[in-house]
Amino acid sequence: MTAPLLRAPVGVRRARPSDRARIEAFVRAHPGATPFHLPAWGEAVEAACGQRAITLMAERANGTLAGVLPMTHVRSPLFGRALVSCGFAVDGGALGEAEALASGASALAATLGCPSVELRGGAAPAGWAVDAATYVGFARDLAGDDEAQLLAIPRKQRAEVRKALAADLTIDIHADADVHHRVYAESVRNLGTPVFPRALFRAVLATMDADVLTVRHRGRAVASVLSLYWRGTVHPYWGGGTREARELRANDRMYVALMAHARARGCTRFDFGRSKAGTGAAAFKKNWGFEPRPLAYATWSAGAPRVVNPLDPRYALMVRTWRRLPLPLANAVGPWISRGLG
Repeated sequence: MTAPLLRAPVGVRRARPSDRARIEAFVRAHPGATPFHLPAWGEAVEAACGQRAITLMAERANGTLAGVLPMTHVRSPLFGRALVSCGFAVDGGALGEAEALASGASALAATLGCPSVELRGGAAPAGWAVDAATYVGFARDLAGDDEAQLLAIPRKQRAEVRKALAADLTIDIHADADVHHRVYAESVRNLGTPVFPRALFRAVLATMDADVLTVRHRGRAVASVLSLYWRGTVHPYWGGGTREARELRANDRMYVALMAHARARGCTRFDFGRSKAGTGAAAFKKNWGFEPRPLAYATWSAGAPRVVNPLDPRYALMVRTWRRLPLPLANAVGPWISRGLG
């Protein structure tokens, strides 16, 4: 491609269904892409949660694709409206031509009546507010074998893992969204947050490189994690355990088993995902020897941006109340609420 074409301005437009293959090829070739940038992610969210997937494309004058920005148009009577990249994900943002795509996103937000645009990762557009203090991410390389992996865990946590390895626990690798959802639903209810729709797990398992690892105690599922696989990295994305999981050390068994499973699949890196800074979840990951790195999220706002952080003081009463709900009631109401979180 000639230098004049590289310097030529780009136009931004909404993608059409016929653009899907081009977008997927661009994402798979882009060094900054994540599994959440894939069209399949937005499609799974739209099918399961009813939140519209919209992708903006940046094109040069000759039709060459220069950038993409996958977004979810989130609408909720409880949490408001926003354009989010990427919806229900911990990463996102523009791939290529960030300024042009960001300008297109803010213009689209105004057209759709959304007071804000949220970019979870990627380049921060000029003039947008950036939050690099709320969330931290945890990722590191996997060791070469099981014993080396065990030795890579700090001593205190390694002792807990050894106890978990000696316990009466079995591992099951599968793609059964129902088994996973039962465990995950109890886990998030105990934390005070609504569970995602079961259909979201089914859609992700059906359309992306993903699987479920479940820990069982005497046949009963007590911990389970749905993981994504992308470019040699395993992303344990939705995971949790029942109340008895802690005493059984089932979560410890789950993650050390996932490390071995991912290595057998050819993975060389383990992305423990994001946690809110200063929380117990962040401390748990640090205990495994993972160092936190700040995650920068950028927001454009033409009004009051929505707030969906459960640690916000205005949600404290809701969280305490949710923890006390009977599980069947939480599972019935939770998906209706959570589909609006984005």
